[in-house]
Formats: sequence, structure tokens, C-alpha cells
Amino acid sequence: MTKFPYLRQDFAASLVVFLVALPLCVGVAVASGVPAELGLVTGVVGGIVTGLLRGSSLQVSGPAAGLTVLVFEAVTEFGLATLGVIVLAAGLLQLAMGALRMGRWFRAISVAVVEGMLAGIGLVIIAGQLYAAAGLKAPASGVDKILGLPGAVFDAFGGTAAPVSLAVGAGTIAVMVGWKHLPKRARTVPGALAAVILATAVTLAFGLPVATVEVNGLFGSVRLPGADALGELADPAVLGTVLAFALIASAESLFSAAAVDRLHDGPRTRYDEELMAQGAGNAVCGVLGALPMTAVIVRSSANVAAGAKTKASRVLHGVWLLLFAALLPGALALIPLPALAGILIHAGWKLIPFRGVAALWRAHRGEALILVATAVAIVTVNMFEGVLIGLALSVAKTAWETSHVRLEVVDKGAGPLQAHLSGNATFLRLPKILDSLEALPQDRPIVVDVSGLHHLDHACRTALETWAERHSAAGTEPVRVTAPVKTAP
Repeated sequence: MTKFPYLRQDFAASLVVFLVALPLCVGVAVASGVPAELGLVTGVVGGIVTGLLRGSSLQVSGPAAGLTVLVFEAVTEFGLATLGVIVLAAGLLQLAMGALRMGRWFRAISVAVVEGMLAGIGLVIIAGQLYAAAGLKAPASGVDKILGLPGAVFDAFGGTAAPVSLAVGAGTIAVMVGWKHLPKRARTVPGALAAVILATAVTLAFGLPVATVEVNGLFGSVRLPGADALGELADPAVLGTVLAFALIASAESLFSAAAVDRLHDGPRTRYDEELMAQGAGNAVCGVLGALPMTAVIVRSSANVAAGAKTKASRVLHGVWLLLFAALLPGALALIPLPALAGILIHAGWKLIPFRGVAALWRAHRGEALILVATAVAIVTVNMFEGVLIGLALSVAKTAWETSHVRLEVVDKGAGPLQAHLSGNATFLRLPKILDSLEALPQDRPIVVDVSGLHHLDHACRTALETWAERHSAAGTEPVRVTAPVKTAP
């Protein structure tokens, strides 16, 4: 026991994480349009492979709701056979980024963009899973999912099976919402697992006409990438999806690591090593043709709350998932699909930071607008381009805010006018600078003092010199520029 002083705590925590992860692994796989077993495969790899590697000691990895939309789009466009190649290439890219020590740079991504990404994903998940809860086929795009909901409600209540299916899904959500209000002893079983067990029991007891999970068998679902699938990497669209998988999975994992570090007093996350651990896990998942993985805050927080002390808890949770997939695969066939849809709707709702948006609007309206714009872009376009739009807006906002420049004119009556420029003179503020300078009288000598500038870019310097030449040529007195600063390249 001295060699493993925390074995009891880690063993107990691993069971809790396993019970939390099991329904989520299956639900994310089904929502992504792949066999349910592949979600368990990713959970096993996230526990055993990534869990053994260095980086974050208490963070737990597996299939995440945040990638559901992107995976579904990839499977729909390129097929299930190409998914493994995409995940493999994304994992190798993550390994390269970690080796180049790029992990820490993901911490520089605007929080508004990340929360906007999660909010957009949450909205698309909710809209799509509402169709699944009713036993209907969801439209492909996020906009069509949302706009088609009124018609879907009408279609659902026009039949006999759909209302029953909706009731099972709604009951699952109700159990999950109400579970946290039960006494602590009753909450030993995670709410998601309890909701799935109750939904399965009710469906079997009353013989309800609802769809259940299709079981293919663990070995029947695993597909090693073939030469034809590897050839798909020559397609620019596939490469774009690889980049999206790698960047979004990395950002979600490293932001989760920062959140988990705030929950415990143990060793801090080493971001570059954690990025390589995630890359190794995704590379293995790609070889097995499984779902991509990220670090998942729900499982990670459950791991910390359950008293885990070392990485043994997350490795053991992967072992339990493997034993379940190998020994009890038939149990998956009993799970009602609307129950899994209810779990994903609940997860999607939790991705939307309602309180965060309100607080951000009161303190930083520009950041709140970026959050909303990112979410809307993800719903209306797609996830990758929506994130790029959010990042572009964030960079533009930061550039605008940091390019403050002030022009103060001092007229002492006699002698030249004193024009003092201070702040950051960039091309973004060039119209303001020129308007102010051109408003100065042309029949007075002018001394432009730029010693107060922290930054003077090439565009502003050129414009300032051109204005000085024009003023000197048109007026009776010259312009002098004093204390020049170094021009930015």
C-alpha cells in the first residue's frame, strides 16, 4: 500500500467517473452518426492511453459533446471510413504542436470566442436532438434544424409513436434536472446513468414503441484505415476538417485543464505535454476508426469531486469501460434512443453560458457581442468557420482598442503651434489623425511632437510626412516633426 498510497480513493473515483462516462460515450456516438461502440472505444483510449501519459494528472478524456456537430458533418460528407483518417491526422498534428511547445498559446484564445463556440454547439445539439427525441430525422444544417422545429412538432404529434418517444426523452431530462436536488446519499449514482436506467426500465416494463441503440459488436465497429481512406487526405476539404478537429479539440482540452486546475491543489497541468497526450490518444483513436477525444470537464470535475488523487483513477475508468464493452455489449441494445437524446439536450443546455453572457454584457459589451456573433455564425454557417469568424472579430476588436491616439494642440499665442501626439498611431486611427492635422491653420508654423507615441506604424509615418510636405508647400510656414520614434515594420 505504501507504493500506492491513494489506491482506495482512486479506485472509488474511477467507478464514479465510469458511471458518468458510460451514458455520455454512447450518447455522443449515436448523436455523431457512428456506432455506439465507437464512443466506448474513444472512452477506453482516453482513459488508458491518454490517462497514462504526462500532462494533467486528474483530467479525464473521452468523446465530447463539443465535437458532436463537427463529427456528424464529417461523417455525412466524407463517410465513416474516412473519419479514422481524419482523427489520426488530427492527433499527429496535435503531437507536432505539443512538440513545438504551442500548447501554452491556446490559453491566449479569447474566452468570449470559446464560450461562443460552446454556445453555438449547444444550440445545434439541442435542435438536432429534439428531432432524435421524437424519432424524426434531423435536417443537415444548423439553421434548418432550428427553422424546422415547428414543423417537426406538428409531425411528431400527428402520429402515435412520436409522442411516446418525446415523453421518454422529456422524462430523462426531468430526472437529470431533479437528481441534483435529492439527498447526497441518493446521488451516489450519477444523474445521467440513473436517467438512462429508469428510461430503459420503463420502456421494457410497458413495451413502449421507441427506438433503441443498434448494436454492431465491439470488434465489428472498429475499422482500421485502409489505403483508400488515407488517400482522402489529398482532398483540401478533408485537410480543413483535420485542422478543425485538431484546433478545436486542443482548445477545448486545454481550457478544460485550466478549469480543472482550479478545482484541486495537486500538480498543475503542463500544457505542452497535455497537448501531446491528447494527440497520442487521438492518433490511437484514428487507427481504430473511433471518435475524436478531448478532455471533458464533466468527467474531470466528477473525478476531482470523487476524491481522486492520481492518474490511476482515470486509467481505471478506461479499464471499466473496456470490460463493459467486451462483456456486456448486449446491454447497449436495451437503451432507448430518446433517453440518449435527452442526455445530449441536457449537455447542450449546459454548454450555453446564459449567466456569463449577462455578466459579460454588463462589464464588456464588445466581448459579449463577439460571443453572440460566434454562436450565431456556428449555427448559420458551420463550426470551423464560425470559430474563425469569432477569432477574427476578437483580433479586430483588440486592434481597435489598443490603437488609441490623442492629439493635443497647444497655442501659446506667439511662436509655433505645438501638436502633441500620444498613444498608438496605427492605420486604424489614420483618418482621425489626418482630420485633426488638416484642421490646423496653414499660416502658422507647427511643431508636431511624437515623443508621446508608443507605436507609430509605417502607414501613419508616411501619411504624417506627406501631410507635412503638403502643409509646408501650401502655407507660409514649415512643419517640424520632433522626437521621432522607431517605425514598426
